[in-house]
Amino acid sequence: MSTAAVENAVISEGVPPPKHPRGLLFNIFEQAVAIPAAIIVLVEICLLLTSVIFRFFLHNPIVWADELASTLFIWMGMLGSVLALIRGQHMRLTTVVTRSSPKVRPILEALAVLGPALVLALMLPHAIFYAYEESMITTPALGWSLAVRASALPVGIGLMLVVALMQIPRHSLKALGITAGILAVGALVLWGLSPLLIGIGHMSLILFFVVLLLGGVVLGIPIAFAFAIATAAYLLTMTDVPLLVMTSRMDEGMSSLILLAVPLFVFLGALIEMTGMAAAMVGFLASLLGHVRGGLNYVLLGAMYLVSGISGSKAADMAAVAPILFPEMKKRGGDEGEMISLLSASGAMSETIPPSIVLIAIGSVAGVSIASLFVGGLLPAFVLAIALGVISWMRARKEDMSKVVKPTRKMILNAFVIALPALLLPVAIRFFVAEGVATATEVSTLAIAYGVIAGLFIYRKFDITKIIPMLASTAALSGAILLIIGAASSMAWSLTTSGFSADLTHMMSNLPGGVFGFMAMSIVMFIILGSILEGIPAIVLFGPLLFPVARAMEIHDVHYAMVVILAMGIGLFAPPFGVGYYSACAIAKVDPDAGLKKIWPYLGALVIGLIVVAAIPWISTGFLEK
Repeated sequence: MSTAAVENAVISEGVPPPKHPRGLLFNIFEQAVAIPAAIIVLVEICLLLTSVIFRFFLHNPIVWADELASTLFIWMGMLGSVLALIRGQHMRLTTVVTRSSPKVRPILEALAVLGPALVLALMLPHAIFYAYEESMITTPALGWSLAVRASALPVGIGLMLVVALMQIPRHSLKALGITAGILAVGALVLWGLSPLLIGIGHMSLILFFVVLLLGGVVLGIPIAFAFAIATAAYLLTMTDVPLLVMTSRMDEGMSSLILLAVPLFVFLGALIEMTGMAAAMVGFLASLLGHVRGGLNYVLLGAMYLVSGISGSKAADMAAVAPILFPEMKKRGGDEGEMISLLSASGAMSETIPPSIVLIAIGSVAGVSIASLFVGGLLPAFVLAIALGVISWMRARKEDMSKVVKPTRKMILNAFVIALPALLLPVAIRFFVAEGVATATEVSTLAIAYGVIAGLFIYRKFDITKIIPMLASTAALSGAILLIIGAASSMAWSLTTSGFSADLTHMMSNLPGGVFGFMAMSIVMFIILGSILEGIPAIVLFGPLLFPVARAMEIHDVHYAMVVILAMGIGLFAPPFGVGYYSACAIAKVDPDAGLKKIWPYLGALVIGLIVVAAIPWISTGFLEK
């Protein structure tokens, strides 16, 4: 399983992830990166909140705000990527690594260090030259050289290279030697086969973007670096294009101000956990439904529906709900396998609930209105929740309710009064975006301000000592996500220039069955991609390629987005490869084997719900403005 998923869950507590055994120098290095990264996140929040106030309330916009926010954002993304590498939080698939023999595992662990180190060393000089080229341009509002902004790339890449080199001594010389030999032989083979690969044309793409990419992911190389390795290998072997282009495409992919909503919503999720707002929402739902047969299952689904839109991290969502509900479910005789199966399935169900980071990412890379995605995402998730509720009802018919006390109306009313300020938050977020009061990025700052006020004066649970760790964890998670988006953007550009995207468009446009065949193939493709690559990488890589095909077939952008996001979510939480499933098990402290035989009816319900959403476009588009 991915260590990122487990460690991201601690964001809700504002506690740094567990540290690997290392020296004082490494810890000092971590703090030297974490503190400026945390400060940048805090400055971004204050800057955007101030900008919103001046524009909407004082009608005096700050003209340089977006330029400064963009500059700080790329620095936050790169420093966050460094911090994620220090903490081992970059997304990676470790199923094969953890199940490998004692002789093979050290080699795979060394590969996860030497592979990124190699591609970072290749990119560093090009990143430096890229920053130099950008220095010749100045920004229109601030009049700053673009080198101020572009320097984040060589600094971030250089620091990540330093981190990778500092991690090398942790591995045995034998494992390092074998791994270095494998990488050297692989490079020599690609160099020797270059004429042959160029001669076979597009068939060579299978070697780079199927064998090399998926091989790296399966063997445990962090996904962002697996993308970068496959792209660099393709450009160096098959083209005369310098890696400078790869660096510039990464910069472009990571720089969209729409993506600034990612760290802001991640921090908001941490804030509602720390202030007790999430617990208040779950408590109210439990008072309403906890006394009925299977009621806590419905509470879990409802809680994931409410909380998932805010935190930006599925691990954080599950960490907010499972510790509250699972002890009581166990008291009622609940089976661990059933509980973890429902938790995992609810994670997949809630992928389209705004303001999901996946919605923000797909809106950014595919050019879809995020406000429309926010409106369109609620009903598809509700359809899947109903499907899961049916399975929960069938499984809970024998639940022992003899010791369960039905709460009085007064108790329910008290729970509602306590939860009301928290319940207003997700409603307000979606209303302000849907009505055009604020953008997806701006509304997050308003929500953060509301969360701070609620924590200080309503719930009176606000630990200021946790703020810096929460900000640093936000930067690390956001940096890991942004690096994936940047690396996937450079790969998507390579696929486009190779002619693959045109071939894919032609193939998908001519599938048997027309629109239905295209939808069916998309569902299968994204379930597989979600299982192997996780959600955002799959969306960023193939979204820009497939959305034009969907538009040509007159499929509504929002409808298609909901279908592929839900399909990706099913793959993400489907064993044996889905990282989300193992994340849920780790958070709930349940053996993964306990749910392997129990989860399939829930996944089947999700698939049926997805087919309904795909077959009825109105579910996704019915509430959009015509």
